[in-house]
Amino acid sequence: MIPELLSALPLTLAILFVALISGFILALAATTLRVRRIPLLSQLADLYVSYARSVPVVLQLFVAFYGLPLVAAEFGVNDEFFTANMASMVGLSLYHGGYLSEVMRPAFLAVERGQHDAADSMGYTFRQKMTRIIGPQAVHIALPGYGNSIIYLIHNVALVMYIGAADVMATAHLIMERDYNQYQFGTYLVLAVLYSLLCLVAWLLVRFFEVRHAKYNAKSAVKKITFTANV
Repeated sequence: MIPELLSALPLTLAILFVALISGFILALAATTLRVRRIPLLSQLADLYVSYARSVPVVLQLFVAFYGLPLVAAEFGVNDEFFTANMASMVGLSLYHGGYLSEVMRPAFLAVERGQHDAADSMGYTFRQKMTRIIGPQAVHIALPGYGNSIIYLIHNVALVMYIGAADVMATAHLIMERDYNQYQFGTYLVLAVLYSLLCLVAWLLVRFFEVRHAKYNAKSAVKKITFTANV
């Protein structure tokens, strides 16, 4: 059983990594638009985040699976390109981006207003302010929530079986049907261990960056104190 399940693991990881990267880019863009309050674009970003957070994930996968071919047909694109795997990546990316945006935006707003005013008084552009002043502080605040969003995404990857993607969960059901459901408990137990390991790896990575970022902030604070004392 285990070798067959592991043979489907690369597809599961591929869907997960694409959703992580694409979702992060979408979240960054949506958060920027929502923070800067650009007319019309900010409202569209709010609508997107509301859709991603309000609609069940499995329904978002169905919308992607049946909606992408219709959109492709309108532009004359061959709908055979939009397979279940592609729909899984698109649906989970949209979900993860909307959910993650609600982690990034509060982290940005949690930074003291005085930090924004100080950066503006020094003539920093929005990009400079984000990369040098606000961004590092917001990252430290957002890391725990970001870790939770990754774990939720790992959980929701199991739902792609409902649109026909041959991931680990779908492979497990095929194995059980082939064996006349004789080993249901054992199969689900192996799946539980597998998903637990994936979540553990994600948690360890986020925890590593939390500790490293905390040390970086401590060193930066010491430098600021030393610089102020010298001045």
